[in-house]
Amino acid sequence: MHIKLTREQQRFWKRILIVDDYNDITTTFKAAIEYGNDANKRIEVYTANDPVVALSEFKPNFYDLLLVDINMSRLNGFELCEKIFAIDINIRVCLMSSGEINWEALREMYPTRQEGCFIRKPITIDSLLKRIRSELD
Repeated sequence: MHIKLTREQQRFWKRILIVDDYNDITTTFKAAIEYGNDANKRIEVYTANDPVVALSEFKPNFYDLLLVDINMSRLNGFELCEKIFAIDINIRVCLMSSGEINWEALREMYPTRQEGCFIRKPITIDSLLKRIRSELD
């Protein structure tokens, strides 16, 4: 069933794309974000477990935030972000990693940006939600 929203209701909707090659991560993060969020600020979460598929299906000016794992097969998070920035320069990105972060590579990727959003896995649901809210506000 599809519910039609008024313009007032639509302005509270945000869209997040999570790209991680582990289905457990995308499923858990999606559920945490959708169900742990303020009902007045609805968030739709889309997921992809293959970065190549995520890139091929990426829609510019559609997503408000992109959560991307750095260490993925076929296309790593840095490469994916570089290609997505070529499509949508305004997309906000949070990079995620359970390993060590190559800060030099990050500085090269974001030379004109602030430090950016980085999520270290594992992360508590509360910390994840706080980080997402701060990026979307």
